[in-house]
Amino acid sequence: MSTVCASCLNILVFVTLQQRDPMLKRDGFEDILEERRNSSDLKYALRCYAPVLYKGVTPCKANMLKNIVLQSDQLRYVINQVSQESGEAPDIIQEEASVILEEMAHRLQISTVRFFAFALSKAFKTLFQHVCVNEEGIQRLQQAIQEHPVVLLPSHRSYMDFLLMSYILYTYDLALPVIAAGMDFMGMKFVGEMLRMSGAFFIRRSFGGDKLYWAVFSEYVKTMLRNGFAPIEFFLEGTRSRTCKSLTPKLGLLNIVIEPFFKGEVFDVNLVPISISYERILEESLYARELLGVPKPKESTSGLLKARRILSEDYGSIHVYFGQPVSVRSLAQGKVNRSTYNLFPRHIPRKPMEETQSFVNDTAYRIVRLQEDNMVLKPWVLMASLLLQNLEGMELSVLTEQTVWLRGLALSYAAFLDWPDHAPTAKVVSSSLALHRGLACVSGGRVSLVVGEPLGPVTPEEALFNRAVSVLSCASYRNQVLHVFLRPAMLAVAMHTAASSKKNEVYNCFSFLWDMFSNDFILCPGDTVQDFEEACYLLVKTGAVQMPQQDIVMTDIGQPTLSFFNGLLEPFLQGYQMLLPTLRSEHSVLCVFTGNLRCYEVLSSDMQKNALAALLRMDAVRKVKV
Repeated sequence: MSTVCASCLNILVFVTLQQRDPMLKRDGFEDILEERRNSSDLKYALRCYAPVLYKGVTPCKANMLKNIVLQSDQLRYVINQVSQESGEAPDIIQEEASVILEEMAHRLQISTVRFFAFALSKAFKTLFQHVCVNEEGIQRLQQAIQEHPVVLLPSHRSYMDFLLMSYILYTYDLALPVIAAGMDFMGMKFVGEMLRMSGAFFIRRSFGGDKLYWAVFSEYVKTMLRNGFAPIEFFLEGTRSRTCKSLTPKLGLLNIVIEPFFKGEVFDVNLVPISISYERILEESLYARELLGVPKPKESTSGLLKARRILSEDYGSIHVYFGQPVSVRSLAQGKVNRSTYNLFPRHIPRKPMEETQSFVNDTAYRIVRLQEDNMVLKPWVLMASLLLQNLEGMELSVLTEQTVWLRGLALSYAAFLDWPDHAPTAKVVSSSLALHRGLACVSGGRVSLVVGEPLGPVTPEEALFNRAVSVLSCASYRNQVLHVFLRPAMLAVAMHTAASSKKNEVYNCFSFLWDMFSNDFILCPGDTVQDFEEACYLLVKTGAVQMPQQDIVMTDIGQPTLSFFNGLLEPFLQGYQMLLPTLRSEHSVLCVFTGNLRCYEVLSSDMQKNALAALLRMDAVRKVKV
């Protein structure tokens, strides 16, 4: 810490925060459902659709695309390798590759796209009050698609995400993406094939050591990218986030789409971070139960039909923010020596070099941070944050007053907050409670979390489970604001636990927390010092702390802010501490804590997984095969 120029870091942090200031950089929104409510859905679905493509490329027929992949030098090389290793004839391996590709590939048909456009218009108008899109972002995307291959990288909180993305691009007459989807969806009768015909290509959740499958998959994606047949879309987090926190990015697909640039096969690749924010999540109670160990329902057509009952619910608004396209060429400048790729034939697969892997990892984290920065937060996420620190309930007047205070704090930290203009605060709070009446209720002037009423006598474990479902459902909304407050909150906890107020002592505690929570939150590798300085800057900016000489001390008015931040991270701190006794117990986590549990989030499989990974990484526990 002493070797770092603190003043330079403060300038860097200030510039970074200014760039994230919503008043300076963020676009406005347009509600695309407004027109749908006032015109014919059938005309919308059947309208002329003529998207502009990359450098005037003609859309490629599915069979032609498959032939290009199967005849590629890289796939032929791997087929010969596998043939030599297995003793099978190359023709047999070639046939296996063809079967894999047939199972995987998309078959885009405009008739199916039009059907989805019509059906989704009906569904969205029933489910949502608004679907808001930043049209300036759409214009940037339209320009990017014409210049270089484009990769769309949306956040992933709901099954609705990939349908929503294609719906928006169709609405704005943009080229529909080809979308990486899990094999689970392919097994859905009729629906799986319809998804394939609307742009989905299906891949296994894991490939193991299947060299042929990896070669077919990677060549299929790279062929589409090199030729610019369509934008490629995948979820950098790999799966839906059941907690609504951003997940640690997966690097496999990102490696594949960046490789053609490293090999000089394309001039540049544009990565487009997209933030999808739901006012109310369709799967909120389902996610809570999955985190508590209830098996995820298998994707099926019958399950989809049973889910029609959600059409009678109100899910508020969706905001979709298309971020600035990120040029891989600009990012790699001075970081990756591409000349080393000229030393080997392009068609020979090679393990990424260390500097390449480091670059891809850093890029992935930066993209997820950009997704977080443009997430739109509704008043309910602030209210949920306060209610979870007051599980016994709050007076409605107190909740209203503290929500207004928290709104000011969030805005001062550059949060992208959607607060109704000119609406009285009491009305904003009451409408939020009405929308989320399944999670919180008002009785006798007090607001408290709703716990499902049992139909009969329940065991202590069942009572605990029901309470945990309520808490985890509410926590999924609090988690949406954590990226705004995380760094100042870690500093607040570090100040509380450090042996003194000396900056170096506080930094050491902050660094420990940063390392411990690196599985739970998006903390870019190598950014510990910068994150610490950002936290100091923010707390000083809002008057919570002051930094005379080399000390960090709370101000006279800083207690409410630091207390809130300590409470914000308390469930995570308690969860990590409470996990240790379960490692020494033969009973389930539910049994260990029945009757004396206040930190319900320790029951979350996500927290247990992240805490265990942290404890293993920090050598607090060790894994032993028995």
